Amino acid sequence: MAVQKFTGTGVAVTTPFNPDQSVDHDSLKKHIQFLVDNGIDYLVVLGTTGESVTLNGEEQRAAVNTVLKANDGQLPVVLGLGGNNTAAVLEKMKHFDFQGIDAILSVAPYYNKPSQKGLYQHFKTIAENTPVPVILYNVPGRTGVNIAPETIVSLAHDFDNIIAVKEASGSLTQAMHIIDHKPEDFVVVSGEDNITLPLMSIGVSGVISVAANAFPHEWSTMVNDALKNDFSSARQVHYQMMPIVEKLFAEGNPPGIKCALNIKGIIPNRLRLPLVPVSQELEEELKERISNMKKT
Repeated sequence: MAVQKFTGTGVAVTTPFNPDQSVDHDSLKKHIQFLVDNGIDYLVVLGTTGESVTLNGEEQRAAVNTVLKANDGQLPVVLGLGGNNTAAVLEKMKHFDFQGIDAILSVAPYYNKPSQKGLYQHFKTIAENTPVPVILYNVPGRTGVNIAPETIVSLAHDFDNIIAVKEASGSLTQAMHIIDHKPEDFVVVSGEDNITLPLMSIGVSGVISVAANAFPHEWSTMVNDALKNDFSSARQVHYQMMPIVEKLFAEGNPPGIKCALNIKGIIPNRLRLPLVPVSQELEEELKERISNMKKT
């Protein structure tokens, strides 16, 4: 079941805001419908791209409810739920309504830099208390700590409800070590848009993508072609998208993807501090590249 649900293209959904900085639920509904209509396989809410760290508990619950209603059971939904205080994660888990949630995406504890033993014990505790399956999220560029392949593999073997990892270390070698030693039904998912295709060539089963927010059809096409071992077709999309993806991350995430979504008329280009919109120069470059895509 895990392989079926979380193979393919997941999208780390953005959170749109109104001019008064409140959550723009109408734009969020529109965004979800756009993603569903363009072939993605599952939704990931309240992740990094969703600016979850700047949403209070009430806003988070309301955003999840909007996504669930807009999705209406069409696609699996993954909830971002993690942190660097294990007890606080358990407390939030205890009081969260998981109806309609298929799994949680739980990031490695950040800032306090636990050892590999500490990381294992953190995720062990989560696995023993969660009502839904767990997808580990390894993103050392943001957290300051790398979940070693040995730790990921140990967790995968020791806990049946730890079903996948979003691997965003940027290391193909690390991904290969995980793939080589993981349980058969454990899913390895790319967390880096521009190396998704290379990762899929070595056995990764898909991606949780930022770029697919604005380009769901293109991303789903590339991933589906790769899953069918049609790497010739997948490469065409990869090289078409690569320059755009580089621009999307040039001034951080989610400022770049929110700019692209705004250019495409899907959500407004607003963020919460400390994030700010991309520069005018980068916005013009994105407009040009998106315009050129439409002509091809």
